[in-house]
Amino acid sequence: MTHELKTPISSISLASQMLNDESLAKSPAMMKHIGTAIQEESKRLKFLVDRVLQMSMFDKHDAIFKKKDLDLNELVENVANTFTLRVEHTGGKIMTEIGAVESAISVDETHFTNVIFNLIDNAIKYKKPDKAVNLWIKTWNDDDNVFFSVKDDGIGIKKENLKKIFEKFYRVHTGNRHDVKGFGLGLAYVKNVVNLHKGDIKVESDYGKGTKFTISLPFLKD
Repeated sequence: MTHELKTPISSISLASQMLNDESLAKSPAMMKHIGTAIQEESKRLKFLVDRVLQMSMFDKHDAIFKKKDLDLNELVENVANTFTLRVEHTGGKIMTEIGAVESAISVDETHFTNVIFNLIDNAIKYKKPDKAVNLWIKTWNDDDNVFFSVKDDGIGIKKENLKKIFEKFYRVHTGNRHDVKGFGLGLAYVKNVVNLHKGDIKVESDYGKGTKFTISLPFLKD
């Protein structure tokens, strides 16, 4: 954890040193690059700290949800849109199929937005090296629930690892890849939030071909 927290701190420190270095010529393009680096690494640092705090909160059993009525379709589309540039940068695409008719849910907006964010972020993070990543995001209904799924064509997860991925601090081994950051809190957090909203999460994976996460939640009825 300490290593993961130090990485964005180091990046921010380096960027600030560059700003203060009077011997370094600073073009508008360089200033923009430095500013973007500070902004993105600050977001990453906040995200990591928040995740640790959230899991600590669940451990103490004092998580407090501020539930409100939201539209899952709208929530999914909004979060997916924030990842469009990142996916297209790899040469891939995000395909959305918003098919749920009954999509009203009662959830904590911040926590549930984080759930969707984590699943899409993981799908991109565990893409095949030097390959485009494609995502398929879908919503649909049965008689009592609304479903949301994120499917990718990434590296996939071995069968023996599937049962462990929701455990806190467990990370799937990715060989010699060093571009996958994190310390195994994301999916444990996701499962906690989904379960505490009386929902369910399932995972299917074909190693070497991709992974699919599916969440079900009771929808609000008139």
